[in-house]
Amino acid sequence: MDTNDMRFKALEALGAGEFNHLNGSLISHLTGTFKMLKAWGAADYVCDAGLFHAAYGTAGFDETMVSLSQRTKIAEVIGKEAEALVYLYCSCDRDYVFERSVGKAPMAFKDRFTGECFTLDDEQACAFCELTLANELELLLTSEAFVAKYGAELYDLFENIQHYLTDTGVKAYKAFYAKEPELAD
Repeated sequence: MDTNDMRFKALEALGAGEFNHLNGSLISHLTGTFKMLKAWGAADYVCDAGLFHAAYGTAGFDETMVSLSQRTKIAEVIGKEAEALVYLYCSCDRDYVFERSVGKAPMAFKDRFTGECFTLDDEQACAFCELTLANELELLLTSEAFVAKYGAELYDLFENIQHYLTDTGVKAYKAFYAKEPELAD
């Protein structure tokens, strides 16, 4: 059993079940996001966050794998830094954050669980944006329906946050949209 399988077993022990996702199983999507981040050379904690990025549900995926009361237990499985990024990702009020993610101004953030508004520091913003890109790009690469519905909107988002992305992440989304030029207008 590899490390990721052991982590998923730990997640199941905390009460998570198998969920269907847009293009198959949620575990398949989480694993794909992790692998993408790993291939891009992301920090280990960012990769690990990719593996659990929907643990507490997201604004776009309402299913909650585990309760927020399990944060300490998740941190024991993937580490405190990765869990903090998972929480940040899951707590994101996407409408608030993405509407304000234009230009190089510091990233304004709103926690959808608490309603708290604050500014991400550059390290948080870079990790959050790289995870966001990997999540959305993994969906774009595996679902034509997702491309048709969100492809153009996500291109605009990626363009708006690209100053927070690694060169590898920027190249990845630019390569995708080079194959789908009608979405990048």
